[in-house]
Amino acid sequence: MFEPDKVVIQIDDNMVVNPLAKPFLKKYRRAGYQIAVSDFQFSLRYLDMLDDVSYIRLDMQRKEIYENEREKNSIKNIIAMARGIHKKCIAFNVDSKEIYQCAVELEVDYLEGNYIARTLITKADRVTFMEGNFFQLLVEVSKPEPDISQVEQIISRDAGLTFTLLKLVNSAYFALRRRTSSIRQALVTLGIGQLRQWVYMLSFRQDVRSPALEELLKLSFLRAKFASELVNYVKGCPITNNEAYMMGMFSTMDYMVDVPIEEILEKIPLNPVVEEALVLGKGVVGSIYKLILAYERADWKECKALSEELGVPTYLLAQIYIDCVENVNSIWNTLTTEYVRKGEKPLFSEKLDNTEHLEDILR
Repeated sequence: MFEPDKVVIQIDDNMVVNPLAKPFLKKYRRAGYQIAVSDFQFSLRYLDMLDDVSYIRLDMQRKEIYENEREKNSIKNIIAMARGIHKKCIAFNVDSKEIYQCAVELEVDYLEGNYIARTLITKADRVTFMEGNFFQLLVEVSKPEPDISQVEQIISRDAGLTFTLLKLVNSAYFALRRRTSSIRQALVTLGIGQLRQWVYMLSFRQDVRSPALEELLKLSFLRAKFASELVNYVKGCPITNNEAYMMGMFSTMDYMVDVPIEEILEKIPLNPVVEEALVLGKGVVGSIYKLILAYERADWKECKALSEELGVPTYLLAQIYIDCVENVNSIWNTLTTEYVRKGEKPLFSEKLDNTEHLEDILR
């Protein structure tokens, strides 16, 4: 199902003891896949498979490693051994500043966890964000019946929002026969539904290249798409597909802004059950949100329990998620690629990919 460069196969402890593990490892290794092993131990069954392993994953929450010198020395020995045979070490469950500092001190190759995700992006200042044009746009498009004139006014007074909106509507996704250079025309082309769906794209500053921000935005869209698909399987679900989509979109807000999500949501006219789900994780909608997060963490036990609680067929989860990933990646690529018609030059060249040049581009 997956190309060798798209996935790393993880081997957990329960698989290591399986007599079929070694032949399978060799088979996939020969096919070009990379292998990661978790909970490594200095025992024969682990040492015997090291030739086929590329990564060793280290659980940084095990016995509070940052406080336990014996545990720390054990990890140091594993890292030293891995370096000696050219293997990479991944510290996971890096969920606090203390664990992060410990992992850095241990000089692991890769870090993974909530603390990393929360610190990769420079969060917007509370006042700057809450009083900014983008937040006002979020509030307006979240209304049941947004005022198109108000939306146009908010965007027109912000060069960055204008630039990104025009780049969005002139992308390969829409493939317009004629270029659009009018904000009103762009909004009519998009429609409120699609503007609401892709509004986060307008926060993607063109003058600052940030792979971390790009991945965070894609995560927002993936959660939104996954949520909107899951509600189709929940009988008597109290929210619509659109409301589920908005829940997924707003779920990453606390990564972007230095404001408690409760304070942000107070200003945005969302369905109260969506707000309750995001803040407290309560109710049916809260369970849908928790299922999305559990699937991201690959917590299969919790996924199974939540799926059964919601009535979502467990066997369908993987396919639904994969379809959502493919959909989001496909749309993202076309939304970020300008549609160049035959005989025309690109309007949004890399050289002009900066809001300072907006007037030159539109002229």
